[in-house]
Amino acid sequence: MDWKTGMQKEKCLTSDQSFIRFSPQFLFCASMDLRLQSNKTESFIKSCSNINLAWASLIVEEFVRLGFTYFCIAPGSRSSPLALSATGHPLATCISCYDERSLGFHALGYGRASRKPAIVITSSGTAISNLLPSVVEASQDFVPLMLLTADRPPELHDAGANQAINQVNHYGSFVRHFFSLPPPNDQIYARMVLTTVDSAAYYAMQAPQGPVHINCAFREPLDYRYQDWSVECLKGLEKWFINSEPYTIYLGMKMASALGDYSCSVMEVLDIIKKAKQGLLLVGAIHTEDDMWAVALLARHLSWPVAADVLSGLRMRKVQNSFPGLDKSILFLDHIDQILLSESVKRWISPDVIVQIGSRITSKRLGTYLESCFPSSYILIDAHPCRHDPSHVVTHRIQAPISEFAASLCQYNFQRNSSRWMDILMALNSAVLQEIMFQVHSEHSLTEPYVAHVIGEELYGDATMFVGNSMVIRDLDMFGKGWIDHSSNANDTTIHHFPSFLGTPVVGNRGASGIDGLLSTAIGFAIGSNKHVFCVIGDVSFLHDTNGLSLLNQRTWRKPMTIIVINNHGGAIFSLLPIAKTTSPQIMEKFFYTIHDISISKLCAAHSIKHFVVQTKAELHDALVKSHAGHVDCVVEVENCIDDNANFHRIISMFADYTASLYLEYLLGGPYCKGELDGVSVGRIHAVEYMLYRIQLAAPRTSGVSESSFFHEGFILKLCVDENMVGFGEVAPIEIHEEDLLDVEEQLRFIFHRMKDAELDVIPLLRGSFSNWIWTRLGIPPSSVFPSVKCGLEMAILNLLASQQTGRLPDILTGSNVVEYNQNSSASIQICALVDSNGTPMEVALAVAKLVDEGFTTVKLKVGRRESPTEDAAIIQKIRDIVGYKINIRADANRKWTYEQAIEFGSRVKGFCLQYIEEPVDSVNDIIRFCENSGMPVALDETIDNLTGDVIPKLRQFSHPGIVALVIKPSVVGGFENAAYIAKWAHMHDKMAVISSAYESSVGLATYIQFAHYVDRQNVIISRIKNKGSCGSVVHGLGTYQWLMEDVSEQKLKIHAPPHGDGMIASAEDALGYLQHLSINNKKIERTYNEEKLRSYFIQVDGDKFSYQAKLQEAGDCTNEKVVLFLHGFLGTSEDWVPMMKALSPSARVIAVDLPGHGESEILQPDVANPNQFSITVQSVADLLLKLICNITDGEVVVVGYSMGARIALHMALNQKHKISGAVIISGTPGLRDEVSRRRRSAIDKSRAHFLSSCGLESFLETWYSAKMWASLREHPKFDSLVRTRRKHNNIKDLSKVLADSSIGRQKSLWEDLEHLKSPLLIVAGEKDLKFKEISQQMCREIRKYGDCESDGLCEMIIVPDSGHAVHVENPLPLVRAVRKFLLEIHQT
Repeated sequence: MDWKTGMQKEKCLTSDQSFIRFSPQFLFCASMDLRLQSNKTESFIKSCSNINLAWASLIVEEFVRLGFTYFCIAPGSRSSPLALSATGHPLATCISCYDERSLGFHALGYGRASRKPAIVITSSGTAISNLLPSVVEASQDFVPLMLLTADRPPELHDAGANQAINQVNHYGSFVRHFFSLPPPNDQIYARMVLTTVDSAAYYAMQAPQGPVHINCAFREPLDYRYQDWSVECLKGLEKWFINSEPYTIYLGMKMASALGDYSCSVMEVLDIIKKAKQGLLLVGAIHTEDDMWAVALLARHLSWPVAADVLSGLRMRKVQNSFPGLDKSILFLDHIDQILLSESVKRWISPDVIVQIGSRITSKRLGTYLESCFPSSYILIDAHPCRHDPSHVVTHRIQAPISEFAASLCQYNFQRNSSRWMDILMALNSAVLQEIMFQVHSEHSLTEPYVAHVIGEELYGDATMFVGNSMVIRDLDMFGKGWIDHSSNANDTTIHHFPSFLGTPVVGNRGASGIDGLLSTAIGFAIGSNKHVFCVIGDVSFLHDTNGLSLLNQRTWRKPMTIIVINNHGGAIFSLLPIAKTTSPQIMEKFFYTIHDISISKLCAAHSIKHFVVQTKAELHDALVKSHAGHVDCVVEVENCIDDNANFHRIISMFADYTASLYLEYLLGGPYCKGELDGVSVGRIHAVEYMLYRIQLAAPRTSGVSESSFFHEGFILKLCVDENMVGFGEVAPIEIHEEDLLDVEEQLRFIFHRMKDAELDVIPLLRGSFSNWIWTRLGIPPSSVFPSVKCGLEMAILNLLASQQTGRLPDILTGSNVVEYNQNSSASIQICALVDSNGTPMEVALAVAKLVDEGFTTVKLKVGRRESPTEDAAIIQKIRDIVGYKINIRADANRKWTYEQAIEFGSRVKGFCLQYIEEPVDSVNDIIRFCENSGMPVALDETIDNLTGDVIPKLRQFSHPGIVALVIKPSVVGGFENAAYIAKWAHMHDKMAVISSAYESSVGLATYIQFAHYVDRQNVIISRIKNKGSCGSVVHGLGTYQWLMEDVSEQKLKIHAPPHGDGMIASAEDALGYLQHLSINNKKIERTYNEEKLRSYFIQVDGDKFSYQAKLQEAGDCTNEKVVLFLHGFLGTSEDWVPMMKALSPSARVIAVDLPGHGESEILQPDVANPNQFSITVQSVADLLLKLICNITDGEVVVVGYSMGARIALHMALNQKHKISGAVIISGTPGLRDEVSRRRRSAIDKSRAHFLSSCGLESFLETWYSAKMWASLREHPKFDSLVRTRRKHNNIKDLSKVLADSSIGRQKSLWEDLEHLKSPLLIVAGEKDLKFKEISQQMCREIRKYGDCESDGLCEMIIVPDSGHAVHVENPLPLVRAVRKFLLEIHQT
């Protein structure tokens, strides 16, 4: 057979065919006819092959049949038969490397990812010794690995032959199996070779998985030279040649369950888990996505706190919805390592049962804690039988596949009881998480914890991470972000199903935890996983494996990699160990850090690999974006410094320790105790009330442009949990707020309706706690609540919580302090006077002198209101002339100057020792320029007010030392959480945090005094942790109390100047007493609102073919000429509109109706035998509603409709112009334009109606709300309660008829009628509802296309953020405001 002239092997072979190569000229395929006469075959094979290649080809073929197709080949002569056979096999994938150590780790990485072994082929001698590090790692971490080491024949051993060493059992106990093949010999049946391979594969893949070593001795010839051999050695392989199966198939008996019924001891474990009161689930390293999924299901089923290791795949989770971290179905305890920094937490936590799944735990701190916590039971589950119990605490050991164990446990029912212990743990985790986030983001420089925290955000698509050892993996475990927002499409239907996240596989070499071979392992992992791999390693680890760069160049068979090298020019981990404190820097640098200045850039250039070096956060993100976009391998070098890294780790650890201790003390209600209480909630809010006040001022507010009013108005809020727990707050927007009193009141009415009976589980000043409460308990996106309203609500809640505790609000918020705080220090704050600066320089100077005589040591002057900055400078000069330099002067320009004017003012007052100039320039872009060119200290106020979202990254631009203070108004920045967050950033950057009022009454001022004291105490704590002096005593901007000629209370808030002359002060204790004994002066209250009762009644309306008994709910003044009628969507009721009705009732008479077939309304059947003779169409319902309106009012009405109700409202607006003054169309449509679409939709809705009537409402609801349209609504925390309301319909038969008859398919298209529109429309769509957003835009275009100049205002459209189809449920507050303004415009017109 002449294969040179025959067909090529690619055409001859298919993937399921066997293949053996005996020489370049002879290919043996299963498709060949084995019935050839044996003597001819024998003669042919002898003439073109040798026995070495025959055995080698058999070995390679058997491995391929077993599914092991990846061969890692080191160059060498003695291994030539194996190398030639592997490279010649069409189904084998081969890679080579000149360094056997790198090659072994590369094979290890492939095995980690694919969970099947790569085959390493090496020559004899020290070549095989270089594999030992990778063999050790594979053995320790149960990674399958196959070693084919070539060897000299026996006669060359112990004879001085070249490269001949003892290779028998070379790797000792680190391999699962060793076999030394004799030199190939035709006297040995070749099937022995196959059974050897099959046996080795079984040992590698059987638990415990690991490396297997086959030593292969070869005599010469080692190439294609011919040598006679007998084909008789192939006897018995006939069947093997004609199929594609391995020669020996190993079968295992699988138990029905990991917890078999026959196992009494395992049932004992189950009983232990059932009885656990404080159970903790630890998840160690997990290697497969199936196991990750199984553990996630088990975690939800158990409802225990879950401490997931960074290598578990559950530590860094890609969220698939819009609200990361809010899904409480699994209680992830991501920062257990940092929580355990607190000694008080370690004493308190005490789990009674620990279940650990997966063996290895990265955190040394957690491991140390486990040694001392001594739970009553410690259960460890893993697939291998080895003892992984370094703390020697395991009481029960189960060997079982993780997924099988989890599935078995999920079959049993466990009581899902929330406990105070569990809630406190989760609160501590949230507090420490917020602290970590603050520290890594507020630090201006690029730190290693920052890289660990944000790197997960860069894992696009199916990308995964390989993490190095030493500091890198510890940082990722301690500081990695648990919830990573990867929500790509809010309309994705899969997000309704559990889990709402994807686990992110993170792997590392933690078997022996060495720093060698990491780069090579990562490259092998990329090939084995077929994913984009992010490799994060340290510089010493990178330098230890630079030969791995040669493997990186071989880009075949894998996706591009991004390698992030944390380069601190040495071994930074030693700087964090105790030895660094007791050893000289010179010894540390030379023998521990191994300081170097090697150019990583040049190493990459030598291997033609793209390289970026980054030194800032912005550069890091830019490099990672370029890496992703370039689709090439690249190395991103992160420059850092060992000393800076050590210091930042120290600071972040101390803050985490302080935070955990602080919040534990608060949550336990005092010193450490072990009380058995339920939950962290203080109860339910049973009463809410607000009072509109009006008080006289001594002078017009300085915030007004031309303010002449001497009165100030606002709302006092009162929340009650019980008679002894009452909290007061204040909402009083002024000119500097975007909202006014009407805006505020409608939000308060809406929120108060939702607050009634809401559980109060807010943790004071824990960033995100109050916002999370607004979202989860009230169902309102926090971003839609006005800043002043949010501040007032938070104020009331803080004061309510303070009334429960013993002590001042600052004591509750700062506890007894782990960082020692002088408890004997003053509990008072200093207050700055405010001067309007009207009048001549002498008049202003005398006014300031009077304030100084009263006791003020600091005054703030309003400047920038005169024709020239020179005039303002003259006032400053005159004050210094009259008063001297014994007081601090602040100048507040309120952004009224141009840059040039500010520079002029600065130059004229430079010698007058101003403490700072507040907002000197009108452009934020000129602030830093002014600091640098004027040399004057600057404070920020309005600049801070205008920041939205996460403010810390935006504050980064203002870290310039010339900016010395931030002036923070809680009512403008959105409450105390945000204010405390901004103040903390200021303190971390050595700036003053000045708390400022906005002309609030004494209720607001008393809370600000306590809050300012808290901020001052935090400043002292931060300074001590950072080993820096504080910026001194801060004088706060609460001088607006001087404007209060009248107040809301009978008693007076005490603010005074002490005899020793420390300035004008206010005591936090006095402020607390004022609030606890608050007596409202009813003479200053205009009106009070607690809860509005809706009027409910029925009206019968008779139509042409049927009658309708309508249920209505009404609020507002029944004599009000402005009437609004609310129409719900399909499955809704009038109850859907109740909160919005209460919000709008001061502005109009508001009525909601149960549409036909819905709620408590009733369709009165006509006297006909066949009910199908009448139809409940959109037009017929609109006609009935017109008659209903005529019964309600003689005037016109505005109709507000949602979804189906919106279609009815639009029909009424177009056809009943004489009664409809306007319409609000929420997620509505004019219909379908073409007949084919209408017929299709009509058939669909008819089918749905049949399903509803035949299968019942419960089944219908499940199907209905699984649709894509409701994806956003399903994320809403009130979704389940909303679905429960959908079950309250009196007549399912009528409801199904409405669905069929009112189908959009049976409705006449109204698109053509839009040109005849005469009544104004407000069209509303949710930002996430792409379909109806487009429909709304088309409607507006159609209306405006036909409009004239007089009708330009007929159509207005708003897109409501953070909402989908059900706008009025998902984000109601912007809708309320839009409807009220729409009503006002109609009334004015």
